[in-house]
Amino acid sequence: MTTESSSSSAENRCQPDPDCQLCPRLAEFLGEQRLRQPAWHNRPVAAFGDRNASLLVVGLAPGVSGANRTGRPFTGDFAGKVLYSALARHGWSNDRFDERVDDGLELSDCRIVNAVRCVPPANRPTGAEIRTCRRFLVDEIEAEPRPGILLTLGRIAHLTVLRVLGMKDREAPFAHAAVVGLADGRHVVSSYHCSRYNVNTGRLTEAMFDDVMTLIDRLRA
Repeated sequence: MTTESSSSSAENRCQPDPDCQLCPRLAEFLGEQRLRQPAWHNRPVAAFGDRNASLLVVGLAPGVSGANRTGRPFTGDFAGKVLYSALARHGWSNDRFDERVDDGLELSDCRIVNAVRCVPPANRPTGAEIRTCRRFLVDEIEAEPRPGILLTLGRIAHLTVLRVLGMKDREAPFAHAAVVGLADGRHVVSSYHCSRYNVNTGRLTEAMFDDVMTLIDRLRA
């Protein structure tokens, strides 16, 4: 098998089927969205970025009028403006983000994925849905070459990553700007989610998110 076909095979393992039916509630909700908004993506949202990247950013799930509409993680909603602006400031992208998939945005040594690939009703996946979709996150985190830095956005994404790593909550408690080193040399960095609610309430500021990215820059150096 060639290097190119091996990389393609690894990429395919990380993605659910476009018509995935593993979670009945989510499949039904996506069916409803396809009837309401037939021009939208309305499918599982694939990871974005180089499969060989050293930084993997893990969010929770697509937003109904964000990634579910555009088909790219964190694209089309408020959280994407915060995330992609920070990535650009710290050299992880080419700074072409314009909230649409044809904006020319390219990530540099970075990949972005959601723990749950399909949009959930009211932006709240169930525990069973998170566990079901975890198989795809396992491939993102553990398939070679493995990302050396895992940035978790929000408590649920953080706990989901810990489950993939076989870790207990007490081994890496969720906290903003917390860094946990793993025995294999990788690191888990956690941050408050860059949602509109967190920013509007002051729970997360641009400076706070930049602090997290600075920690990641030091780990990369």
